[in-house]
Amino acid sequence: MRDFRSVLLSRKVKAFTLTEVLVVLVIVGILVLLALPNLMPLITKAKSTEAKIQLEHLYTLEKTHFYEKSKYSSDLAALGFIQEKLVSESENGQANYQVEVVEASSTTFTAKATAVADFDGDGVYNVWQIDQEKNLQEVTPD
Repeated sequence: MRDFRSVLLSRKVKAFTLTEVLVVLVIVGILVLLALPNLMPLITKAKSTEAKIQLEHLYTLEKTHFYEKSKYSSDLAALGFIQEKLVSESENGQANYQVEVVEASSTTFTAKATAVADFDGDGVYNVWQIDQEKNLQEVTPD
């Protein structure tokens, strides 16, 4: 058994050197930096899907409230809408958009979702809006 171990330990194993691995990592890093500006619009589009889904859910809750009470509500808790923790509030926050009902009356409502992070770093925060007719629109593009 010892002879078998000594044969394994004395045999050279093919592997990459640390220098080779570091060169590959540097090249991958440079490629990522070159590709990142082209990927930012896709990242923003993917994150804006969250706003659209949340506003459509809020629209459904508002319509249900309207059918039950014959009016729209500005109170998210009364509607049953639960705002997830925002990424800006805590390290375990997951929501990128703050959702709020801007205006609610007996015949109309307007809700908006405002981004809490600047996705592409240009200083503009993405804002989406929906109304009682389910007109979903991007008010401020990021």
